[in-house]
Amino acid sequence: MTLAEHESQRVRNQELVKMQEESSIRQEQIRRATEEQIQAQKRQTERERAEIERETIRVKALAEAEGRAHEAKLSEEVNRRMLVERANAEREKWVSAINTTFEHIGGGLKAILTDQNKLVVAVGGVTALAAGVYTTREGARVVWGYVDRILGQPSLIRESSMARYPWSGVFSRSMSSIASKSKAAKGNGQGGNGNGFGDVILNPSLQKRIKQLAAATANTKAHKAPFRNMLFYGPPGTGKTMAARELARKSGLDYALMTGGDVAPLGSQAVTKIHQLFDWSKKSQRGLLLFIDEADAFLCERNKTYMSEAQRSALNALLFRTGDQSKDIVLALATNRPGDLDSAVADRIDEVLEFPLPGEEERLKLLKLYLDKYIAKAGEGKRSWFRSLFRRQQQKIEIKGITDDLLKEAAAKTEGFSGREIAKLMASVQAAVYGSKDCELNPELFREVVDYKVAEHQQRKKLAAEGSA
Repeated sequence: MTLAEHESQRVRNQELVKMQEESSIRQEQIRRATEEQIQAQKRQTERERAEIERETIRVKALAEAEGRAHEAKLSEEVNRRMLVERANAEREKWVSAINTTFEHIGGGLKAILTDQNKLVVAVGGVTALAAGVYTTREGARVVWGYVDRILGQPSLIRESSMARYPWSGVFSRSMSSIASKSKAAKGNGQGGNGNGFGDVILNPSLQKRIKQLAAATANTKAHKAPFRNMLFYGPPGTGKTMAARELARKSGLDYALMTGGDVAPLGSQAVTKIHQLFDWSKKSQRGLLLFIDEADAFLCERNKTYMSEAQRSALNALLFRTGDQSKDIVLALATNRPGDLDSAVADRIDEVLEFPLPGEEERLKLLKLYLDKYIAKAGEGKRSWFRSLFRRQQQKIEIKGITDDLLKEAAAKTEGFSGREIAKLMASVQAAVYGSKDCELNPELFREVVDYKVAEHQQRKKLAAEGSA
């Protein structure tokens, strides 16, 4: 065989191989197409089967719902018929009773209408009864309003050691006096916190100054000399209100608390209410310390453009009533912004006391105070024996591992906290303990709550800084 024949044979063999490969590829494509068609038909069949099943379930549910609705309708129809029959029976009974009653009334009216003397007496009696009821009700309302206005506590007062009416609270005031003397004796002894100021923990120099003012005020009262007015200023929650209460108690005065924010909503009535307040304050037999919290809310500069005419009138009324030194009232103002007070108001002030945020030593004392109050003595408030019979005894908190070093650590962490924030921190500790499984306060839980409240405090400071920027 020649070389050309060999080459021709090789080319034919290659063509045969290529044709076989193409045939194999076509067969594979046909097989795959057939398989995909079969799978598509299977999926279509499954979808149709699922659709049939869903339709069957829907038809079955509709049939069951229609059956239940039909049964409910039949039951409702039966109940309605029963109610109608019962109502008809009741109606017939009441109609019979009413007819009988009106027959008797009709007979009486007929007798009255036919007898002129009886008619005059009946009309006069009904008229006199109506007039008596109306006169008594309106007269009692007018008299009580007059008594309340003359003798009652003014609406601006939120809290006071004086009773609302002169005759009320005689027994409670006696018991309160005995209790306060007992508490004072306890505070001077071993049982108190050692500062003689109840729950008020202040900077030592400020506490000393308040004690001096209390003694001076008591001597002023004893010598019937004019009292000196005071201004307390500092951040919120630093004990201004509590210090005012203790100052009044140690001076032997009554106290009354009001808020400057309550004056503006009174509008044109504010002047009348302020005069009523000062008239009422003179009724105290012991002298009165009038504490005005948020004083800048209505005692701000009179040249402020946003100040209404009613607010200016209220400010002028207070300035009028405090123009001279008083032997009846100690005026104590509290504000976070002393610079906003009107210059005439500032001129009435004789003593200015700054209430700073508590230092680390004061924070430690506050933590110990509220640990004892909210944790160690939780649930030991006054409770009558009768209530204790029906109320479940409150579970006592078990304290483990709360050392002075741990409290000092918390005092260092809470730099910048006010006294109110520390009280809220210990209230949060109490809530966390009650939310725990064993009602136990341990160092881990205490640190967890302290760290959370410190982070919360920092976040509030950040938001306040962003808001003022």
